[in-house]
Parts: sequence; structure tokens; C-alpha cells
Amino acid sequence: MSNCQYYINKLGLIKHPEGGAFKETYRSAIVFPEQSISELFLGDRNASTAIYFLLKQGEFSSFHKIKSDEIWHFYDGFTLTIYEIEQNGNLITHKLGRDLEKNESFQCCIQAGNWFASRCEIENGFSLLGCTVSPGFEFDDFELAEKAILMNQYPKHKDLIEELTNK
Repeated sequence: MSNCQYYINKLGLIKHPEGGAFKETYRSAIVFPEQSISELFLGDRNASTAIYFLLKQGEFSSFHKIKSDEIWHFYDGFTLTIYEIEQNGNLITHKLGRDLEKNESFQCCIQAGNWFASRCEIENGFSLLGCTVSPGFEFDDFELAEKAILMNQYPKHKDLIEELTNK
């Protein structure tokens, strides 16, 4: 865990509302006018944004969704598992890490509008990642799941939703 605290300090990471720690590292100067993007977005959006994101074992990123695609990048630490529930109820499990022989990958994309949550499942481990969003992230486009509503919508994933949802 010594590397974990090093990254939190060195990168200036702060607590994220969904869990873990983060810091925005990029916000494009290019702005898409509201009328040029999906009607899902209220207002103009930067073309792209990026963050550092860190989760320690024992923490999780609670189920949430955003209005843009989100590309996750693995940097250091241990395998991160991302659980993505597609709108049709299909569950996709992404493994971000460096062990390509175990079907881990350095990147994955979470589709706009899908619910997703993540955690580092290695004892005393952590995962240092990056997330890139386009159109750029705004908290107005972010929705944390409500446990009862999500469990009602996707009952076959009830146990996972129970484990990875805060409210």
C-alpha cells in the first residue's frame, strides 16, 4: 500500500463522490455547442476530459452512470474489476490490469448510459487508473444509483448491486 499513499500525495488526489480518489488532469479547450451534441446534454460540453482515479482494496466505486462514453486506462497497482450493466440487463465484467494471459487489458470502454461500478479485489491492493470522457465530464451528467431502484430494474444482479451501491 506504500505506493498507494505515494500516488495520492504526489498526484494530489481527493475523495470522489462515487468512492476512491481522483484528480482532473485535462479539460479540452475545444467546446461543443449544445446544439451540436445529443439532446441528452443540457448546455455546452468540452470535447474531452481526463482524470486520475485510485481505488484501494476495501473501497469501491458505487454503481453510477454518465451520459458519455468513458474510456478507462490501467496505470499501476493490481487488477481492477469493473462491472457494467447494459441497458438490456446483460452484465459485462471488465478486468483492467497488466496480465494479458488472464484476459486483463490496459483499457476498456464503458458505454454511455450503462450502470457501472468497480473495485480492486486484491487484498491490501490498489488500482491506479485514468478515465477519459467525451463529450467531457460534467457532474450534471452523473447519476449515482439508488440501490432499491437498481435492484428492482436488474433483479438477477441483486447481490452485486447490494455489494456495490451506497444508497
